[in-house]
Amino acid sequence: MHTRHREPQLIGNEGALERMARILAARNINPADAAALPDDSEQFSPLDALLAGMPPRYQAAVADHPTVLDWVREVTEAAVAPSRGARRQVTTGPSLLMAGVVGAGKTHQAYGAVRAVVQCGVGVRWCATTAADLYADLRPRPGVDSERELAAFSRCPLLIIDDLGAAKASEWVEEVTYRLINRRYNYELPTLITTNLAIRDLRAYLGDRVTSRLAQMTTRVEFEAVDRRRRTAA
Repeated sequence: MHTRHREPQLIGNEGALERMARILAARNINPADAAALPDDSEQFSPLDALLAGMPPRYQAAVADHPTVLDWVREVTEAAVAPSRGARRQVTTGPSLLMAGVVGAGKTHQAYGAVRAVVQCGVGVRWCATTAADLYADLRPRPGVDSERELAAFSRCPLLIIDDLGAAKASEWVEEVTYRLINRRYNYELPTLITTNLAIRDLRAYLGDRVTSRLAQMTTRVEFEAVDRRRRTAA
């Protein structure tokens, strides 16, 4: 699965209001007169906004693994409202490390988990990337502020990192991964990580500093050794 980095998606009251304001401005409608318009709120539902930012393959993803569902419950319970009457938002919470063979359903569960959070009535700014795309986005190159890119990934309230361990190991990869994970560890930002590596092999790939933090910040989930893609194709 190849998922490009997406800007954090705002799901909730503020996102709907911003989209509505842009639509009204494009139609030269004074927001003060908006109350006279028909109620189109259904087309701007939080779930619709979430699906618009998801890869089509995972828009119908459903999280059904017991540990993943426990994560959804904990993140939902930890959400807070920025102001009275506002939708509760994901701010801090636990993380998951999902390990298993290629095609075991890890990415499906990750996107299904985000979908489940929104279906619980909680807003969330989120982004998703593969590890390979993450490193490609963060490599220093002319015209790109790689430090700003790293800050965006580090501060996103909910981050999916898919296929950790798929990129070639190097000192630079280890250092960038450490900086990203350390920031999310310190601020207790929920992170969903998938990897094809056995958990025992992560230390050799990521180094002690990263694996130590992952051990403390994540609940580890090992998926059965079944390639569901091949089984579905058969």
